[in-house]
Amino acid sequence: MVLPEGFVLPPWYLLGPTVVILAGVVAFLWSLDPPVSDRTILAFAPWMLFGSTLHVLHRLGAFPDSIEILFATPSVYLVTAVIMGLAWIVGIFLHAAGLQPTNERVPLIAGSGFFVVFAGFATVTGLNGGTFQPFWPVISVVVAGVVTALAWLALGLSFTEVAATTGVTGAIVVFGHALDGVSTAVGYDVMRAGEEVPLSQIVLDTAADLPTAEYIGAGWLFVLVKVGLAMVVLGLFREFVEEAPRQARLLLAFIAAVGLGPGVHNVLLFMVG
Repeated sequence: MVLPEGFVLPPWYLLGPTVVILAGVVAFLWSLDPPVSDRTILAFAPWMLFGSTLHVLHRLGAFPDSIEILFATPSVYLVTAVIMGLAWIVGIFLHAAGLQPTNERVPLIAGSGFFVVFAGFATVTGLNGGTFQPFWPVISVVVAGVVTALAWLALGLSFTEVAATTGVTGAIVVFGHALDGVSTAVGYDVMRAGEEVPLSQIVLDTAADLPTAEYIGAGWLFVLVKVGLAMVVLGLFREFVEEAPRQARLLLAFIAAVGLGPGVHNVLLFMVG
């Protein structure tokens, strides 16, 4: 089994319209051809957090039965992309009309607002259910920040051009995968949580079979693999970013979301679930 546990497609009457709307949003953005910079990817980051929060609320049973399947994996990514794309389009038009200083301001503010509100709902759910446990999730975020700083320092000293070229986008990629790695390690070693992604489970099982598992657990290898792969990807993308910055940064944003989304999902779920 390659797909993660819980991977399920919604029925056609929900999936079809969602895909059509997303295709329309993407086509419209393609025709507008907006610039994509580090600032753009930074504006996308809250939407990655927002999508994770929607999925956590789905896990908590917070949505009506008729639409809850839209917030399962993978349809939650489609729903989030639609809302984010619409916010980006609004930002582009407001900027063109001189009402906003940049294209990115509206999606940044909207994404941050949506994340804060829905994360608040998740927190209230945890508090009401008596399952609110913030200690280890907060530790995960702090440790991920430290790991990111050390990894970025090592990248900057050893491969200065890679760090300089990928910039803020590269840092978001590293942090996203560091958070996914650290939160998974904490969940596996400390909170005894199960792992839903088969490939991740293979890495954890490999580390668990090592003699070091008795002393430092099995999660450290997963952190090392995640951060190492993120830095390798940045190295491979250096020339791509220089030659085609728009396409390269959008792909890097997707790679960041693959790490940051599950990482934030882990943190919130451990906190309230």
